[in-house]
Amino acid sequence: MMERERLVRELLYQIRLGEDSRYEFKKVTFKGNKIEGPKQNDLANEFAAFANAKGGYLILGVDDTSREVTGIPEEQIDTVQGLITRACQDTIVPQLNVYTRIIELPDKQGNQRPVIYVQIDKSLFVHTSGGRYYHRVNESKKEMTPDHLTRLMMQRSQARMIWFDEQAVPRTEETDLDAALSQRFLRGDQPTALQLRKLKLLTEDEDKNTRLSVAGVLMATNTPEQWLTGAHIQAVSYKGPHRDANDQLDAQDITGPLDQQVMQALAFIERNMKTAATKAIGRKDIPQYSLKAVFEALVNAVAHRDYAIHGSKIRLHMFSDRLVIASPGALVNTLEVDDLELRQATRNQLIATLLARCTINHDQVERAMMMDKRGEGVPLIVRESEELSGKRPEYQLAGEELQLTIYAAVPGVIT
Repeated sequence: MMERERLVRELLYQIRLGEDSRYEFKKVTFKGNKIEGPKQNDLANEFAAFANAKGGYLILGVDDTSREVTGIPEEQIDTVQGLITRACQDTIVPQLNVYTRIIELPDKQGNQRPVIYVQIDKSLFVHTSGGRYYHRVNESKKEMTPDHLTRLMMQRSQARMIWFDEQAVPRTEETDLDAALSQRFLRGDQPTALQLRKLKLLTEDEDKNTRLSVAGVLMATNTPEQWLTGAHIQAVSYKGPHRDANDQLDAQDITGPLDQQVMQALAFIERNMKTAATKAIGRKDIPQYSLKAVFEALVNAVAHRDYAIHGSKIRLHMFSDRLVIASPGALVNTLEVDDLELRQATRNQLIATLLARCTINHDQVERAMMMDKRGEGVPLIVRESEELSGKRPEYQLAGEELQLTIYAAVPGVIT
């Protein structure tokens, strides 16, 4: 109750003063049961402008000209909430998450009127609304100039710079770190809080608030997709050689910290792949895939994918004759597909460092740590897979996605 009263006092004070760089007011009008204003595009423009700046608050149900609380009819609250959702999901690219709260404020006569309080955080990404880039300047939105847009792109790492995994994630708190997941990265007897900052699991945003970094969310929380949409692996096994929803044998959205995603994806492949056997004396089982090679491929996928591509996920698709792992993001720097066996370039240095501290225990992987950072992963994938199937794995770029195809071994007898 005290928190609500504080918010009401703060809003009434701000309404009296008027709009500024952090507050925008919108009167909601209706024609019959339909919203007459604001329009969806206008609302989306305001949301994107706040997200592209330092964040802010939009109050629906307050006249910005007269500074009067006009409210929203209770029976229309859901309609207005739907307008907010459509503005964020259908008009803004990439989609934006905002946070709403319904509260009551007194109008001039002292009657309590429902209003919708919308909080828009500063975003990790740069958003368009209706194909245009806006930002908040003083009490209004402005379309960005080309030089401002360029600087903002670089600051938010959408220029494909390698430091995205060190960025502060809005709305995270130090308490969001899972203690057990964080503990595995600590070494020595230095204070935990100091180590978490040295490891950059915790960092500061522009306002000096302690936040989780992107790597902290991905490696030391159980639900990274809560903050980074698409930070998971979509795994599907098909009976035949083509994608067919009617031909699915198994499907799983694999979530959790990245190292656990790797091991869950490996288990998914292990339970869905077939095993053949030789007819010769001294039977020998022959799996479709080398789990050692598949493990390396999965580690590379989670370590090197581009987490700045909003909402994109790793896709793991198993077919009767091949396995395809598609990872969001083109190759970094000057790296080409043909260079992958010869040299490496790391997009997410912090994530790679943290994966190198994660222990594993799997009898077919033959490694103690999740990542060795020696650049031997791709050669191992190629060598192990080609020896088993007789076909060389293939890497290819498909737009903003790196795809690896590993062909299945096809021996004579399937058991």
